[in-house]
Amino acid sequence: MAKILKIVLRLSQWINVVAQVALAFMMCLTVADVILRSFRRPIIGTYELVAFSGAVVIGFSLPLTSWVRGHVDVDIITSKLSRKRRDVINIATRCLAMGIFFLIGWNLIKYALDLREAKEVSMTLQMPFYPVAYGLGICVFVQCLVLLCDLVKIFKGTYEERGEHA
Repeated sequence: MAKILKIVLRLSQWINVVAQVALAFMMCLTVADVILRSFRRPIIGTYELVAFSGAVVIGFSLPLTSWVRGHVDVDIITSKLSRKRRDVINIATRCLAMGIFFLIGWNLIKYALDLREAKEVSMTLQMPFYPVAYGLGICVFVQCLVLLCDLVKIFKGTYEERGEHA
């Protein structure tokens, strides 16, 4: 089981690198566009590229953020409960979240198939939308794996420890 946890962590780290590259690209593109606009030479399609990159940054950073529990966690109520009750709540929320993320992933893949079939492209650069939808769908399925690993950690009694960092 430890090997599976390590594989999911490595996968989350790898796709997080994609998010980091997309974020750096977004920042450099925006800075370059602002500078070039002052010379009346804007970069065509900046808005589209930043929108695509923003989707990649959010979707591809989700699994690792969840793994290290880097999201906002308001535990005012649950911190007062016994560990057993916290585990019950964590199990229930992880199962619910896995179901929701599975449905989101499934629908993103279906949506990507529809976008590909319709040959849907962006307005200015004529870039296809479907690769981003496929990528987000895959990342959401990896998020399901992270939540499954959370369940394993809860049952092993190691969930209360903070997640390993990248």
